[in-house]
Amino acid sequence: MRKSFLYTIIAAAFALVACEEMYLPTKDKVSDDDIFSSASSMQVYMARMYSYLPIEDFKYLAEWGVEYNSWLGSFGMEGTGESMNRDCASSFTGERTTYWSNAFTLIHDANHLIEVVPNYESTLGSEVANEAMGQGYFVRAFTFYAMARRFGGIPLVTKTIEYNREDPSTMEVARSSEEETWDQVMADFQKAAELLPVVPSAKGYANKYTAYACLAEAMNYAGCVAKYNQTIQEYKNPKVGEKTGVRVIGFDPDKWQAASKRYFEAAFKAANTVIKSGQYSLYRANSDKYQNMVDMWRDDSSSENIWVRYYSYPTVTHGLDSYSSPCLWHQPLSGGTSPTLDLVELYDGLPRYANGHVKVTDGTDHTNGNYIMYDSPLDFFKDAEPRLRAYVILPMDKFRGVEIETRLGIYKGAAPVKPFANYAYGNSQKYSAHVSNLVCGTSRTNNQMDADAGMTRSGSCGPFDSDAEASTTGFNLRKYLDPDMTLQDIGEGKSDQPFLLMRYADVLLAAAEAGVECALAGSTTVDGANVLTVATASLKDLQDRAGANVLTGNLTASEESRNIVRKERRKELAFEHKSKWDIRRWRVIDEDNRDGFWGVTRDAKEFSDGKNFRFRGLYPFYSTATGKYFLDDRFICDPNRVYSYSTVDYYFAIPGDQVAKSDVIDQQPNR
Repeated sequence: MRKSFLYTIIAAAFALVACEEMYLPTKDKVSDDDIFSSASSMQVYMARMYSYLPIEDFKYLAEWGVEYNSWLGSFGMEGTGESMNRDCASSFTGERTTYWSNAFTLIHDANHLIEVVPNYESTLGSEVANEAMGQGYFVRAFTFYAMARRFGGIPLVTKTIEYNREDPSTMEVARSSEEETWDQVMADFQKAAELLPVVPSAKGYANKYTAYACLAEAMNYAGCVAKYNQTIQEYKNPKVGEKTGVRVIGFDPDKWQAASKRYFEAAFKAANTVIKSGQYSLYRANSDKYQNMVDMWRDDSSSENIWVRYYSYPTVTHGLDSYSSPCLWHQPLSGGTSPTLDLVELYDGLPRYANGHVKVTDGTDHTNGNYIMYDSPLDFFKDAEPRLRAYVILPMDKFRGVEIETRLGIYKGAAPVKPFANYAYGNSQKYSAHVSNLVCGTSRTNNQMDADAGMTRSGSCGPFDSDAEASTTGFNLRKYLDPDMTLQDIGEGKSDQPFLLMRYADVLLAAAEAGVECALAGSTTVDGANVLTVATASLKDLQDRAGANVLTGNLTASEESRNIVRKERRKELAFEHKSKWDIRRWRVIDEDNRDGFWGVTRDAKEFSDGKNFRFRGLYPFYSTATGKYFLDDRFICDPNRVYSYSTVDYYFAIPGDQVAKSDVIDQQPNR
C-alpha cells in the first residue's frame, strides 16, 4: 500500500500555502484526464491518499504526532497506564507535529476526487466510480475525525477552493461548532458506507464495513464528548470563539443531551449493521485460547480483520521488534514497551486481596504479612486468563523458544521475608538503596554472577538497577512481536508484521458501549434491536474468546454496566492506540474524575497526587534462604515516570501561527 510514495509526480501536483487554503492540481503537471480516465491511473491517486492518512500504527508515536516515523516503536506510554518506556514520560496533551495543515492537504485530495469522478463515470463505469467516490468520502471522514477528536470544531472544507491571489481571504474557512463537525463526520462515513463495496479494489483499502466500523467508533467518541463534558466545569457552558462567535469546543447547554443520544444511537446502528452482516467474526482458528490470541495478529485470513495496514520486507517496514523485544534481542534497543502492573491487574485469574489488588503477601495487603514464595514467578499467573499471556510476556514465560529470565535482584536475608515497604506514592528510591541483603544487576553488561544463588543477579532480561534497555516494570510486550525472529533478523526497519487498524472486536465493543449508553439515555430499541441484548451478547462473545470470566447476567442501564464495558475495552484493545482516546473522551484523566481511569472502581488517591499520577510494576526477587521467588508490588522506581493532566488538555491547541495569520481561525477559548 505504501508503494504510492514512489509516485512523487502526484505529490508534486498539490500544495498547501496557508492554514486551510485548498488548491487544484497544477495543470501543467498532471491533468484530471491523466488521473481519472482509467481505473489503474486512479489507483495511484487513491494510493497516495491512503499513504497520508492519519493512521496510528507502528509508525505513530503519540508524543510526536503523525510523522510516519517508526523510531521507538512503543505503545501505551502516553499516560494511559498501559506501559512504560525508557525515553518518553508524558501524558497525551498534544503532539510535536500538530495534525492541522497536512490534514487540509489530504482533505483537498479527497474533495477533488469526490467532485471530479462523476465526470468520468461513463468511462470508468458506475462500480469503479462509486468506489472511488466512496474512498474519497472515507478519507475525508477519517481525516475530519482525526481532527475533531484533537480540536473539537474545525474548518469543514467540503469542496475544493479555487486559488485567489487577489483576495486570499476568500480561501479561508472558519471553524465550525463541535456539533456541526461531528455531524459532518457522521454524514461522510455514512456516505462512504453507501458507496463502498464489500470487497475493495486494493488490499488495505476501506470497504463498506470498514466505514460502518469507523462510524461506530467516531459516534461513540462524539456521544461521550457531548455527555461527559458536563463533568468538566469549563466545558459545561464553553466560551465562543473571539473572531467568529462560534462555539468551537463543547456543546450548547440545551443541546448536549439530544446530541449525545443521537450519536450513541448512530454508533449502535453502525456497529449492529456490521454484526448483522455476518461478514466478520472473532478469530477462533485454534482451540487453545492462548495460542489463538497469539496467532490472530499474523493470520492474514483472519475472520476478524476489517481494516489492516500491511507491511512488506524489505521495502515497506517498521521497527517494533528492534525497539520493544525483551533485552535478549537488543538490536539496537530493547524493552521499549513495558506493560504496567496496573494494566495486568485488570485481567482475570490473578490472586487478589479483598481490595482487588494482586496478592503478593499472606497478609491483608502488600504492606503486611510475609511474601508468598513461588518456584517460579510464572506460577503466580497460572490461572490468569489466556488473553493476558498473549498480550504480555510474563516473568519466566517462554518467548521465541527462550525463557525470559526476569528478576530485579537476589535477596540474601532470612526467611520468611517481610514486605520491603517504601511504597509511598512520592518515593522513587531504588530497591538497592533501601533494602539490605539485596544485590541487583546494574545493567545488561554489568550483571554479575552470584555464587550463593548460582545465577546472575538480575537474570537475562532484568529489570536492571540502572539500565532502561530492559523492562522497567517486570513485564514485556508480547502483542504484535514476531515470535520467529532471531537476533540476526532483528534490526531497525526490518519488521513487517501488519497492524490491525479495525477488527471485529472493536465493533463488538462499540456495540456494547453504545448499547449501554443508549439505554442510559432512554433508548431501549435502536435499528429494530434491543440495545442491551446486543450489548450483552457482544461482551460475552469477547470474554469467552479471551478465556476471561464471562458475565453471568445481563448488562443494564447503569454506570456499573458502562464500567464493565470500559474495563473490557481497556483489556482487549491494550497497545492498539485506542486507550489514550478512550480516557480522553470519557473525561477521566483530570484529577477530579480520575476514579474512572481504569473503568473499574478504584480510588484515584491510590495512584494519584492531585494533578499528577503514577503507575506500578511487579518485581520478582530470588530468595537464597528458600530457593524460591517472591514478588513485590510498588510504584516504578523512576522519578521521571510521573504524569500530569489538566482539564484544558482534553482539547489540543490550534497551531499558533495558523491563528495569528487568520481572520477566522479561533484559538481554543481556554488557551
